[in-house]
Amino acid sequence: MSTTLHASSVPAFIAMLNNIKHWLDLAAATGDEAALIEARLADDMFPLARQIQIAADAAKGAGARMTGTEAPVMADDETTFAELKTRCDKTIAYLESLDADAFDAGASREVVITFPNGAGVKFDGHTFLTGFALPNFYFHATTTYAILRAGGVAIGKQNFLGHLAPYMFAPPA
Repeated sequence: MSTTLHASSVPAFIAMLNNIKHWLDLAAATGDEAALIEARLADDMFPLARQIQIAADAAKGAGARMTGTEAPVMADDETTFAELKTRCDKTIAYLESLDADAFDAGASREVVITFPNGAGVKFDGHTFLTGFALPNFYFHATTTYAILRAGGVAIGKQNFLGHLAPYMFAPPA
């Protein structure tokens, strides 16, 4: 049985965005929100808020590019955990609205991404999704997790994989 590009990516985007929301709930209960929002792993890296914005942008950008539609515009002005969770919710709602067949039809669509400096990359949709969008999304999700963990939030691997809870079982007695 083969799987589709939509089935291999959109549910994963949604699951991780929900995980990020949960991490923010844990951070709210255990950390200094203002400090964590601005926290970063290294001086030349984006802070927590921007990591989440980029993760959401990667997910919605993938949906838009694969379906040939416009992604919702978000202002990148979130300054609280609640606002970042709302951004995740809006991204999830957009991803859930995508037509799976239109998404999969984007496998051969040309995708061009131009960077602020004018350079860019050109892909077919399949390569864009599997070689760029998903790795970029997970980079920023993982960096979000790492910033929170480094900031003293009590999260672990089970929180990173929290979406798998329904599949977990206890070891035999």
